[in-house]
Amino acid sequence: MSKDETDDAQASPRSESCLKGEDKSAPGPPVSESHAHTEKVPGTESQDFPEGGWAGWAIAIGAFLVQFSTYGYSISFGVYQDFYAQTYITNETSSTIAWIGSINAFLFEICGLAAGRLYDRGYFYHLLYGASLLQAFSLFMLSLARPDNYYQVFLAQGIGSGCAAGLLYVPCMAVLAQYFDKRLEKVMTFASSGAYLGAVVHPIMLNNTINGQLGFANGVRASAGLVSGLLLVACLLMRTRLPPSESRTDFLVAVKKCGRDSAFIFGCLGLGIFVVAFYYPLFYLQLDAVRHNLGNTFSFYSLVIMNAASFVGQLSSTVLVGYLRVPTMIIIATFCCTVILFGMIGVHTVAGVVVFGVLYGYFAGMFLALWTPVMTLLSPDPSELGVRMGVACAAMAFGGLVGPPISGALLTPAYVWWRGAVFNGIAGALGCTMFIIMQRILVRRSKARASDSDSSTQPSADTKN
Repeated sequence: MSKDETDDAQASPRSESCLKGEDKSAPGPPVSESHAHTEKVPGTESQDFPEGGWAGWAIAIGAFLVQFSTYGYSISFGVYQDFYAQTYITNETSSTIAWIGSINAFLFEICGLAAGRLYDRGYFYHLLYGASLLQAFSLFMLSLARPDNYYQVFLAQGIGSGCAAGLLYVPCMAVLAQYFDKRLEKVMTFASSGAYLGAVVHPIMLNNTINGQLGFANGVRASAGLVSGLLLVACLLMRTRLPPSESRTDFLVAVKKCGRDSAFIFGCLGLGIFVVAFYYPLFYLQLDAVRHNLGNTFSFYSLVIMNAASFVGQLSSTVLVGYLRVPTMIIIATFCCTVILFGMIGVHTVAGVVVFGVLYGYFAGMFLALWTPVMTLLSPDPSELGVRMGVACAAMAFGGLVGPPISGALLTPAYVWWRGAVFNGIAGALGCTMFIIMQRILVRRSKARASDSDSSTQPSADTKN
């Protein structure tokens, strides 16, 4: 066996079970290293987990509210993209405006890296209180931004809110592992679904306030008040149960190991490239509906339709993963999203937007639910899970940073919609191809391991004979 085959064959038992469709890991956050080390902390054996109780369910509800108020708000940026381009920041192009949302998405992923490290060192409450305050402050400052003052919106919404969301996401999801073991997958799914409920509620509220009698300033303040109140409740509900883990993973050593894992490399390439295309409908679908004169009321609800379908896609993936292989499912999800993105070229009617929103939303929600189990599958050493999640987040952050502005530049001020659809369809196809290569490497590993197992048992049988 060659050296490359030997390296590829070094996979964990989890990898083989996931290939067989037995990995039922629920979609979760880019959990920190503490999640991977939980089993090493004294007193955290399975039977010692509360698996519920007042404290357990309170922290689950708190995590749900955090997702509702942070990531759910971030992926509702399409409302702002439309409003800024049409009304509030008319002196800038769609591409320039898209940088606000893309920087928000980038910082959401990158700040998660720092948050995970800080959480491992026992700074949960510092992150929870500080980032909640930053999110509330950023949104209220956004309400003070003046028309055509791009930098004010960029600082408040792009940088401030993006950092706050990233600093809250990881610790508020990772802390669930202190209270749940057997139910952890389902509880994480419940907490994650808060983002998708938020992505339904926030667009409805924002569209009916900033485009209504309240106007931008008061509408954003109303939204900021809702978010601040929910984060205050979350801060009151969430409490840690265990001291920070004393176990540490050498970050640089773990990253070097990632660079020698071919399946992990192609998996990260798939995530980074596909996310370039992933945000395109989230940012531009409502603007697309408005520019095609489909009516303001319907256009305002186009994002709601898509995000509601994403919620269904996320929940259904937790059921389907028990029957299909995890890599196969993410290939199906990205392939379907790619085909639907190309189909956006022909979306000009109300029926077309509805069909597009439902189909794309469903498979996009499935993709978001599956990337975490895929990274779990690609982590031979559980103690390196946090590091590998962080590297994957960095890849996704890059895709989210460059994708929307490039799409906006391709649209031009004349809004040539087929250009964005073709570019993002090609990006989606490349991402899907990376996942296919990743799957083939994992299959080869599985076969190599099975061959080694057969060869090791053969001498024993000959000895007995």
